[in-house]
Amino acid sequence: MALIKSKEEIVILREGGKRLAGILAFIVDAVKSGVHTDELDRLAEQLIRKGGDEPAFLNYTPTGASRPYPATLCVSVNDEIVHGIPNEHPKVLHEGDIVGLDIGLVHKNLVTDMAVTVPVGNVDADALKLLEVTKGALYAGIAASRGGRHIGDISQAIESFVGGRYGIVHELGGHGVGHAVHEDPHVPNFGTVGTGVELVPGMVLALEPMFNEGGGDVVLADDGYTFKTADGKRSAHFEHTIVITGGAPEILTK
Repeated sequence: MALIKSKEEIVILREGGKRLAGILAFIVDAVKSGVHTDELDRLAEQLIRKGGDEPAFLNYTPTGASRPYPATLCVSVNDEIVHGIPNEHPKVLHEGDIVGLDIGLVHKNLVTDMAVTVPVGNVDADALKLLEVTKGALYAGIAASRGGRHIGDISQAIESFVGGRYGIVHELGGHGVGHAVHEDPHVPNFGTVGTGVELVPGMVLALEPMFNEGGGDVVLADDGYTFKTADGKRSAHFEHTIVITGGAPEILTK
């Protein structure tokens, strides 16, 4: 079960989430055709450290990884689903691309995590629809995140919102967060109401739908981090850190 956070910890997470949301907004504004992914990574680290905080992802080694993650920001372009490394083989962003930006921040030893997928300049209508549906699914999952319900309620709300329009990534999902980047429980983006861990006030979760234009199958790149669609179709990813309450959840990363 996710570690239940105290009222004092939630105050810290709320401030950290507010800082993180402001930083990500600056990074989104910097996304333009011709920009290199490593430029976005340097900007992310600079902004986090300027506020006296620490990047949550830089040098973090998740379970199963063979080496620490080498960047502050995950930048995933087009068919890259999540965890694209921006600084080892930097990419140039081009008009019409869609770019996933995933970032974590450590404020007073507590972690918040969020992500958005944004267009580079003018993109086609199919890309805009993919972004719209994936973001909508995130908010459907958030609306289902109430004390006394279960993880499966969140998962089913996300799955129901997409309604078979896109491929759902089954290997990846949301997670507990706060004392570490990844905590229990895992939060799949598909499931059944009433199943899984019960949601308890004080539980802090990072919800993150990931939908593909084609099928849900994924491949892991040789860098050991970047997950890509198996069929080469585009993917979108949105994420917020929330806290469970007795009523509607609170979005901390805003």
